Amino acid sequence: MRVCVIGAGLSGLAVAHALKEAGTDFVCLEKSPGVGGIWRRPQAGERGPGYLSLHLNTAKQLTGYRDFPMPDSYPLYPSHRDMAAYLRSFAEWAGVLDRVELRTEVVSADQEADGTWTVVSRDAEGAVAARRFEHVIVASGHHTEPSLPDPLPAGADGFTGRVLHSLDYRDGSDFTGRRVIVVGLGASAVDIAADLSRHAEQTYLSVRRGLHVVPKQLFGMSLDEIADTPWWNEMTLAQKRRFVEQALLVARGRLSDYGLPEPDHPIFSSAVTISDEILSRIRHGRVTPKPAIGSFDGGRVVFTDGTSAEADAVVYCTGYRMAYPFLPAGCPAAPDGPVELYRRVVAPDRPGLYFVGLVRPVGAITRLVEAQAQWVTRIVRGEAVLPSPEEMREEIAAYHASIAERYGLTQGASIQVDVGPYLGELREVLSAGTEVDAG
Repeated sequence: MRVCVIGAGLSGLAVAHALKEAGTDFVCLEKSPGVGGIWRRPQAGERGPGYLSLHLNTAKQLTGYRDFPMPDSYPLYPSHRDMAAYLRSFAEWAGVLDRVELRTEVVSADQEADGTWTVVSRDAEGAVAARRFEHVIVASGHHTEPSLPDPLPAGADGFTGRVLHSLDYRDGSDFTGRRVIVVGLGASAVDIAADLSRHAEQTYLSVRRGLHVVPKQLFGMSLDEIADTPWWNEMTLAQKRRFVEQALLVARGRLSDYGLPEPDHPIFSSAVTISDEILSRIRHGRVTPKPAIGSFDGGRVVFTDGTSAEADAVVYCTGYRMAYPFLPAGCPAAPDGPVELYRRVVAPDRPGLYFVGLVRPVGAITRLVEAQAQWVTRIVRGEAVLPSPEEMREEIAAYHASIAERYGLTQGASIQVDVGPYLGELREVLSAGTEVDAG
């Protein structure tokens, strides 16, 4: 049996460990010079979604692998350096490094008439190899292709400053003495704005739509620790919303008091932004909130409220497109369409193709990834049986209906999961030995 794992970050290493423990033959292809995914890139100076100030937003005890906890010496929220070292140590402990081919990029993965997969890869010297596998497990993440407004605001072509995406951002010291506008209110936007505010002459935060900004801890507990408690998981969604909304009013007041737009949606109906810093940096005058960018005018940026500011750079923190250029078109999602995966893992119309880590939880992802990896391992070994493609599509449709009711059915929302219920679903499948009915 031959299995190809694509990616050697947190998810890919979890898959490699599960396969090795089960005695399943596999190879893991990783285009970077080392394991660790986005966590190793900032220090290595490589282009990627990580930056030098990057830290975990989730507690170390829930982000570490189950059988290989993070060191006691690590802080509650480790840095990217800590995470990179930890992931390398895990790979060594798990004994999977000899199965990882570094500096090897996957060019294509195509399914043959007999159901097997031909994976074409290219190594650092440019040598191309084609290999046949029974199963392909994609664990390469989805933060590779930057998404920018298309078109950019009027006048962008004549802007005398620099326009970049968060993918190209590495360190605030690169902008010392500059005037910088950060666009967005997601995790990267608030992290980068806070980082810049310690170096730039002036930092603006341009926000089109309000999002819920939540501190990393409430009542002295990390948010993912709260989400892991029985009392939290016994609450209804309405009760959870009421609890968090009241806690936020106590902890930080209203976002409009900081000059940010109030969210136009209840909490947990869109991704929340976790930050301990951004509101403090605003209150200290180091970050100035602004509305959306309306246009560019030479070296000035004009906002939709008519105000303007001189700027040397604009950093768009506007997310990523779901892009897997090495896979057949439309798999696992057509352009701007929802992700079509059974239980967020299995491609129903592509036997032998699986995705691990392609979920967006409110909380730590590691336990979900480990459960996905264990389930996929059992499938490829024939120890778990999938339902028919029709039944899998029914489950996907039911899941999309529930997502649309709560979030609206966007591509990003279609990978949103609640940690407790989704982990329970995966554990039910694992304990059953064979797949349960869809629905």
